Amino acid sequence: MATATRSISDQALKMQEAAAGRLPADVVEIFGNWTARLSAGGVPANVAEPGRTVSDVPLTDAHGVATSLHKVTAGNPAVLVFYRGAWCPYCNIALKTYGDQLLAPLSERGVGLVAISPQSPDGSLSAQETNALRFPVLTDAGNVLAGELGILAPARGADVKEAQERLGLDLAAVNADGTDELPMPTVVILDAHSVIRWIDVHPDYTTRSEVGDILAAIDRVL
Repeated sequence: MATATRSISDQALKMQEAAAGRLPADVVEIFGNWTARLSAGGVPANVAEPGRTVSDVPLTDAHGVATSLHKVTAGNPAVLVFYRGAWCPYCNIALKTYGDQLLAPLSERGVGLVAISPQSPDGSLSAQETNALRFPVLTDAGNVLAGELGILAPARGADVKEAQERLGLDLAAVNADGTDELPMPTVVILDAHSVIRWIDVHPDYTTRSEVGDILAAIDRVL
């Protein structure tokens, strides 16, 4: 079956199976324990609910040009995809799948698609080019918008930070503001007035909103 028609969960599982044979066993165990802790923690209690209007937060495009949420959505309904960064393989699977399977049906419905992360514009450009994305990929420096929505992930433990650094990942170096905070992978549907109509938060970063679920939500709430 072609990748373009496979679910995100299926692609992620196959990627996990392949990675398990390449990564050190203790690193695999650390990441497994971390995702279990994230799942157990659940969705934060302060997550924004449908009916709330989202602010016109300043953002930066993949070429370093200043913009804002309302400027990008341009008075149209939009699907916002919050992801961790171009370094995250699960994010790349999701972004490419959304580009291949979600963008066209959204366009047919008059709905935009926007990806947002705290990484620097260089990272946004890398995500856009690597996955051949034809929709805006923006930087939310300092996780201002993610913080407003209440979707920030809990702080990493020292074991997770050390394991990531062993793999060459320094979050403070890739994030635009030099901090290591990350959003939980989240999909938000906004109406034409920037009011939240649907929000799907994934505490476990190895899981994502599936294309069919997003489209079903669009058809139900817009």
